[in-house]
Amino acid sequence: MGYKSETVAGAIRRLNFNYFLPAIQREFVWAPEKVIQLFDSLMSLYPISSFLFWEVSPGNRDKWQVYRFVENATSEGTHNELANTDGVQQLTLVLDGQQRLTSMLIGLKGTYTVKKKYKKKANPDAWSRQRLYLDLLKDPKVEEEDDDRGVRYGFAFYDSEPQDDAQHFWLRVGRILDFDNADAFADFKAQLEDKLPGSTTRDQVRVFRANLDRLHRAIWEAEPIAYHTELDQDYDRVLDIFVRANDGGVKLDKSDLLLSTVIAEWDDLNARDEIYGFVDFLNAGLARKNAFDKDFLMKACLVLSDLSVEYKIRNFNSPNLKLIRSKWDGIKEAVQKGVSLANSFGIDGDTLISANALIPVVYYLYRQPALTLGGTTCFDVKSTYAIRVWLTTALLRGIFGVHSDTALRAAREVLGKLQGVAAFPVAELDSEMAKRGRGGAFDSDAVAETLSLTYGKPRTFLALTLLYDDNNWANNPQEDHIFPRQLFSKKHMNERGLDTDTQARYSDLMDRLGNLELLVQKENNQKSGGEFETWINSRDESFLSRHLIPRDKSLWSFGNFERFIHAREELIRDRLSSLLGASEGGLSDGADGAPLDIQGVAVPSGGVRIR
Repeated sequence: MGYKSETVAGAIRRLNFNYFLPAIQREFVWAPEKVIQLFDSLMSLYPISSFLFWEVSPGNRDKWQVYRFVENATSEGTHNELANTDGVQQLTLVLDGQQRLTSMLIGLKGTYTVKKKYKKKANPDAWSRQRLYLDLLKDPKVEEEDDDRGVRYGFAFYDSEPQDDAQHFWLRVGRILDFDNADAFADFKAQLEDKLPGSTTRDQVRVFRANLDRLHRAIWEAEPIAYHTELDQDYDRVLDIFVRANDGGVKLDKSDLLLSTVIAEWDDLNARDEIYGFVDFLNAGLARKNAFDKDFLMKACLVLSDLSVEYKIRNFNSPNLKLIRSKWDGIKEAVQKGVSLANSFGIDGDTLISANALIPVVYYLYRQPALTLGGTTCFDVKSTYAIRVWLTTALLRGIFGVHSDTALRAAREVLGKLQGVAAFPVAELDSEMAKRGRGGAFDSDAVAETLSLTYGKPRTFLALTLLYDDNNWANNPQEDHIFPRQLFSKKHMNERGLDTDTQARYSDLMDRLGNLELLVQKENNQKSGGEFETWINSRDESFLSRHLIPRDKSLWSFGNFERFIHAREELIRDRLSSLLGASEGGLSDGADGAPLDIQGVAVPSGGVRIR
């Protein structure tokens, strides 16, 4: 069958009536600006590329789960609703063209909700639900200054009808769908023209008429929807066509391409809703906000099922998917435990630099489903501490960054040998990864790099947590400047009589790790921006030990800030070296002589519960 074409209005009528989406389609991802560019192309009568449809035979209609097109989108992402196709006589699935068709539906009949700048997501006032409007007085021949988008017509999204004035006359674009015949449209155009301001010039009237006529033509007369309909009912063939058709443009997530295959194999479970729902739960339903995607979950399924760790479509064949389904409940439980454990360490969507680094921890918990790490037994405390140190250092060292499959294979090989209830094998993990070029010592260069970390970076928070024995960071500590930033203002340093060179050195050192600590909010508020020397003299001896503050009180004076930094960096260097085995190439003696009963990791008292 060759290509056919139809109008935008005709296609819109079919969306969520005859036209639906297969599960293999990714979600709608276009931003409002992209929607505007599409409508500008329609008004310009430009080609908008071809479309690919698949007509499903009546006998196969109930074999595949299909989804509705999004009519009301949000900038945070919108999940497609499962469609009810009862009574649909000619079910057609869109294989290529979802983003364009959804954009047309939003622009003509729907809305786009966006977050306002500088507003927090949790604030209801942060969200603006907008519709698409067209300025009928905008001359497409006149280019706007500083507009490199190539947009000629005056499309814009607004949350309420914009005010008309001498230069602007707005029409909600969806109004054009009301006029499917020439007479009705002519009456509407005359009524609308009567509403133009008395100051409207003849040139503006000309632009008004041309724009309105062009919009009607673009939606009702032109046929930019050039489509080919595939009739073959072989799903493997259709999937292959889909992959090839979507080879360009916005890259599809592998997990999205796989969902249809998963659905076909998981006939007892709505795989798409299950996977999407679980990812949403991980990101928004636990103690901290996370930022996992479907790819992380599918990758974890491969690793935990002892399948090939490469994230390739060929690894999600029918036997493997059946195996994953049989293990799904255990996989979910282990993933939730692992994420909750990481969250208790203060590691979340802002600081989990590589999600793959968490998979070995999840695999460890999966292999030992009865393990909770929730008590204060010696085993629980030591295991929790070992996992925290290993995960944090793995993130700092970037072991699971680019080409992380090697590291995952090495970790799984070690963890797969565990028998019964076993401790987290830190030393063995580091040794095995080193053999494959992914481990090695946290050497002097790595320590020096850690000391150079500065305020406000994800890796800085991770490094700071290593300075403390705490396993549980659920109290959301704040990164604090030991010598407050207010002291480093040019005015204050001038008042202290510091010369220009000294001021420059002070400024360079101000945000470094050596001047940073973690404090709970109440303590940080008490400290405020006052003199450090005054504050520290009011603290107990245990505070000095906990935060690695040099005992030499002469260093607590702002005039000796450089000496303070050098002294504290030595304390940090000793802490990291003893904790991470910088000199020996592995984990060695614990800080302050703490016992090393579990794989060479210094273990404090206290525990953490995984919810």
